[in-house]
Amino acid sequence: MIDYPNSIAKLITELNKLPGIGPKTAQRLAFYILNRPLADVEELAASIKDARIKITHCSHCGNLTDDDPCKICSSGNRDRSIICVVEGPKDVVAIEKAREFKGLYHVLRGVISPIDGIGPDDLTIKELLIRIQSGEVKELIMATNPTVEGEATAMYIAKLSKPLGVKVTRIAHGIPVGGDLEYADEITLARALEGRSEI
Repeated sequence: MIDYPNSIAKLITELNKLPGIGPKTAQRLAFYILNRPLADVEELAASIKDARIKITHCSHCGNLTDDDPCKICSSGNRDRSIICVVEGPKDVVAIEKAREFKGLYHVLRGVISPIDGIGPDDLTIKELLIRIQSGEVKELIMATNPTVEGEATAMYIAKLSKPLGVKVTRIAHGIPVGGDLEYADEITLARALEGRSEI
């Protein structure tokens, strides 16, 4: 194996720490960066540093933001009586792309997963309950992923929220548009049948 100069080896090592980046991809990215003009590399480094310094969690919903509260929470055009509960900031982006939901969000920052050592106190469930107790919230939409952990988290939150007089609903699960029934697993098919609606 060829020994790279220390600076290149360190760059490859750091890039390899990124999720989904293996040693070969890290090597390709390192050489791509080395072949870019210095101004481009400085811009990349500055944007990484800037994002790391300026991005924080919204004090209301927990979403990533550079303004606190975030643009969604501070908007006067959102329905404050409905909160969509999601696992992470990427889920907020996915739902916003659909342009259908007009309420607010609550980002849990994960799901309950005893195997991984993540319990309810490691998530922002307490903050969600405080928001519910304000009296303004009428409905929680549980939009956690349809995994064992996502389902358990949704059920746990529903159990805590219902006594507070809040309606708790779950996003529908089933066959995606463009999907083939023959490739769907049994659980997905069962959920699709349970969540059927009249046409």
